[in-house]
Amino acid sequence: SLDSVDTTAEQTAIAQCPNPVAADHTDRVFSGAEISRYPRHGRQPPAQVQEQISAWQALASANVLDHNTPGDDPQATPPPPLGYALGQLHGVYILAQNSKGLVVVDLHAAHERIVYEGLKQQYASQALRGQPLLVPVTVRVSEQEVRVALEHVEEFMALGLELEQMGPECLAVRAAPVLLAEADLAALTRDLLSDILHLGATDLLLQHANEVLSRMACHGSVRAGRRLSLAEMNALLRQMEATERADQCNHGRPTWIQLTVADLDRLFLRGQ
Repeated sequence: SLDSVDTTAEQTAIAQCPNPVAADHTDRVFSGAEISRYPRHGRQPPAQVQEQISAWQALASANVLDHNTPGDDPQATPPPPLGYALGQLHGVYILAQNSKGLVVVDLHAAHERIVYEGLKQQYASQALRGQPLLVPVTVRVSEQEVRVALEHVEEFMALGLELEQMGPECLAVRAAPVLLAEADLAALTRDLLSDILHLGATDLLLQHANEVLSRMACHGSVRAGRRLSLAEMNALLRQMEATERADQCNHGRPTWIQLTVADLDRLFLRGQ
């Protein structure tokens, strides 16, 4: 029954709290050197490697790497401003082709801005709501931090976070905003509790709301090293195009740069 599932999840959360283990959710990104290590006689490379090979074969067969621009074909549909993804570099950068040339996107910085703007809009409209988690996230904290969390339940709820005491030095995060699906909720909760201890909940939300939301966005954005599919990369590019101030992250760093075909020609001394 559902009651037994909830009880099991809660017992699991309580058992985990005294000895929390930081899970590593970083996906492997296989380099060309790693791919070449797998022998070709009778053995198949791992599924992750095979998926990358298939993706690049699909790109080649579709002539995505061709340098033609919309101006070369009057019937061609112009690509979107940030173009279409070609692949991912070291799990940090997305490489995309648009009508001008090559677009290089800082994955973490771009997603951080998208999440930040989404949180700001929801908070301003009082629509920042938490979605119940299937399994609560346990957070090991001090007794003082537990008291602070219990005293400021409403302030956390305003940020879409539902906290509950699980023990003398343990909290459980039972709900979080959908935009924070990628977040380390335990680390985020500790950071917010630390901020409240230094600034107070009232000042934190009235005078430093954007700073709090920016911190939440940083925790909730895709980490560098995360391996994305081409569909996920293109979805991120379309989100960037629809997001205000998407050319800079929350800390003022650029999220993408443009290298035109002429820029690349100069780098390779073409036409000289």
